[in-house]
Order: sequence, then C-alpha cells, then structure tokens
Amino acid sequence: MAAVVFVLVALVVLALLASVHRYVWRRFVGDTTAPGSTLRRVGTVAAFVLPLLSLGAMTSGRIGAPFWLQQVLAWPGFLWLACLLYLTLALLVGEAVRPFLGRVLARRDAAATARTTAGTGTSVPAAEGTVAATANGTRPRTEELVPAGPPRPATPADRTPATAPPAEPEAEAEAVRDAEAAVQAETGAKTAAAAPGIAHPSRRLFVSRVVGGAAAAAGLATVGYGTHNVLSGPSVKRVTVPLAKLPRAAHGFRIAVVSDIHIGPILGRAHTRRIVDTINSTSPDLVAVVGDLVDGSVADLGSAAEPLAGLRSRHGSFFVTGNHEYFSGAEQWVNHVRELGLIPLENARVELGGFDLAGVNDIAGETEGQGPDFVRALGDRDRSRAAVLLAHQPVVIHDAVEHGVDLQLSGHTHGGQLWPGNYLAELANPTVAGLERYGDTQLFVSRGAGAWGPPVRVGAPADITVVQLASRQA
Repeated sequence: MAAVVFVLVALVVLALLASVHRYVWRRFVGDTTAPGSTLRRVGTVAAFVLPLLSLGAMTSGRIGAPFWLQQVLAWPGFLWLACLLYLTLALLVGEAVRPFLGRVLARRDAAATARTTAGTGTSVPAAEGTVAATANGTRPRTEELVPAGPPRPATPADRTPATAPPAEPEAEAEAVRDAEAAVQAETGAKTAAAAPGIAHPSRRLFVSRVVGGAAAAAGLATVGYGTHNVLSGPSVKRVTVPLAKLPRAAHGFRIAVVSDIHIGPILGRAHTRRIVDTINSTSPDLVAVVGDLVDGSVADLGSAAEPLAGLRSRHGSFFVTGNHEYFSGAEQWVNHVRELGLIPLENARVELGGFDLAGVNDIAGETEGQGPDFVRALGDRDRSRAAVLLAHQPVVIHDAVEHGVDLQLSGHTHGGQLWPGNYLAELANPTVAGLERYGDTQLFVSRGAGAWGPPVRVGAPADITVVQLASRQA
C-alpha cells in the first residue's frame, strides 16, 4: 500500500512539474520568439535539459553515483529548481500586469491613429477630382501646365453641358475613403521596402516580451541574491533564554547553536571552515551541532568535514543526528565526528556544572531501530536541575515537555529557506524559527547555517545563534 501511495504521489509531482515547465516555456519562449528561430530552438532544448539536470541532482547521491558526477549535476540542477520557483512566481505577477499593459498600449495606438487621420483629412479635397474620375470609371489624366495668355473665345463645345452625370455624395465619399486607404497602403509598402529587416511586432508580442523580460530579471535577480546569502556564510544571532532552575553560577552560559550545515556536493570544505571560524569568533562555552551535518558519505565528504576539528569552546562540542545523516550512513558519521573531537549524544546525557545537557537521535533513525529514546536520555535524571535538550526536529517538543525539559534546541526547518516555503514549513513544524514556549518548556529553532538542494536562501538568512542562559536567581 505504501508503495502505491508513493508512486501516485510521484506521478502527481511529475505532472505538476511538467505543467509548470510547459507554462514557463510558453511565456518565455513560445510567446516571444518566432517559430523556427534559433532562440526558440535553444529555449525548447533548455526546457527539456534543465529538468533532467534537476532530476539527476536530486537522485544521483541516493543511487550511489560517483561523487564527481554529483558535483557536476548539483550546481545547474539545484539552481534551476530555485530559478523555476521564482520565474514562475514572477510570471504569475505578470499575468495581472499583462491586460493592463495591453489596454494602455491600445489607447495609445488609438490616439495615434486619430492624430494620423486628422492630419491626412486635409489632403482629401486636393485629390477630389482624381477620386471622382476614378469613381466614374474614367482614367484620371495628368493636367498639363499652359502658359498664361489672353482668354480664348468661347466655342459651342464649351457651352455644351457635360454628358456625365455628377457623382452621388455617398459614392464620392466612399471613393475618397478608398483612395486614402490606397495611399496609406502604398506609403507603408514604400517604408517597408526602404527599410527591409526592421521588425514590427504586434501589440501582443510586445506585451509578451516586456512581461517576460521583467519576469526573467526579477526571478534571476532573486536567485542571485539568495545564492549570495548562502555563499557569504551565516551571520551570528544572539538570544537570551531565562531558565527558572538554572543556578546563579551558570548565569550567562553561552551555547553556540549550529544546525543544517549540509556539507555536500555544493557546500564543501570552505563552507565548513567559514562556519568553524564564525563559531570560534563568538568564544562560546559550548558548541551544539543539532543535526543535518552532511549530504553524502564519509568516503566522499570526510575531508570536507575535517575543519570541525578546529572548534573551540570551554566545555566541548556536542553532536546529534539529523534526518540527512540517516540518508548518508549515520553510524559512520557518528564515528567520524567523534574522531574530529565532537561528542555524539545518542540518546544520552551529560551533567555540566549548572545543568544537564541531553541529546536524542533523529526521528528518521526509527527506520534503522535508532530513533529517539527520551526515557534513556532523560528518564532517571534529577528534575530539580535545569535540562537542555538537543533534538534535530522541533516536532519532538511534546516529548520534551513530558520529560521536564527546560529548553530544547533544534533546527531542521531552515526557516523555510525559500520564500514562500516558510508557510509550508509552518504546516509541518510547531515552530519554524526563533524562540517559543510550550508549557514549562522553551523551544529555540535555528534557521541553519547551510542549505539543502538549491544553495539559495530567500527570506530566511543562514545563522549561527549564541543562546545565552540566564538564571532567575541572579
């Protein structure tokens, strides 16, 4: 049954992605380029290649592809997912602008046509004789200039009335209009002949190009800004958390909380080094790494994680698993971070001078029989002491409340990472970012120091948070 549900969900997702790509192609390529043109061919090829790169980036690590291939696919594949999101959002905004811009251009063209008609109307009487002749079916003659001289005597022929009846007013007016149309058509043909190769796009084509260009600029600029947010490294935030049970001696104790580093095919050793340097610059009393350290195996990423050995704090650095560790070989990573000097808390607890520090495995470990065990980590402790819990996912807060935890430190949400993803994250997590209270337990959720998938953050800047514990007895 689970397999059937998975297949149905996968088909729905693929159908949705295909529809979105079709829409983006139509607005950026189909509506703005000529059939058979080079630009249309390039855009059509891209509409097929880019989603394939994205699919490869998402699956190459899971199927055990060589790491070099994962790196080749990761940048274009994941970046395209971010581009697709913001290009689509920009186009949807453009759909509201499109009819307004069309109406503005229509009024402008109508006004220009009215001015042209008013200007050409003065030339109609001068051509009246010619028009009348044309209307009567006779061929107009070119008048010759005759030198001025004495008047010629009248002859009987001059006194004979014209045999052709005068043109009716309606016929004459229609002939005038036909003549004007012929003149304008001839003028347009001469202009086109004089300037071959000059395109005269229709109003709809012009609107499509303006809206498409603006949407492309807005979407790509947003992705560029979000990429810079990730590659420039996390900023430092500070928050003070009062704990009723914290003794006066532990007042001001500082915990550097870092989550979701996501070392992988895109964010490598340099990314880890930036994070370590940022943490050390805060001179913390303790470092808490609360899961999703990596996206890959120790064999591929072990060297990229080595800068973690440089973490410095008075009471050491502690680590709990996140869901991505269980995609990457959790046991191997636990052993590796221990070799780098971090202390894994696998459903375990240590007693520090002023409080108990506990850690539980991530929920994803349940598939391997290594899920969170609150009884093992907290069941036999002295509840008169303050307790701080490291748990990757905020959703375990209710277990923390039940076991008398004073403060839970979590990550996992990335703060939504890509707006409007924060609204989706709110549906799955009690807290997306920041500090909130649940009964007697406080929950702090970090936005994380890295990024999963696209190396892009919009509306959810990366951070490392220094949580300063405050004693109410001080």
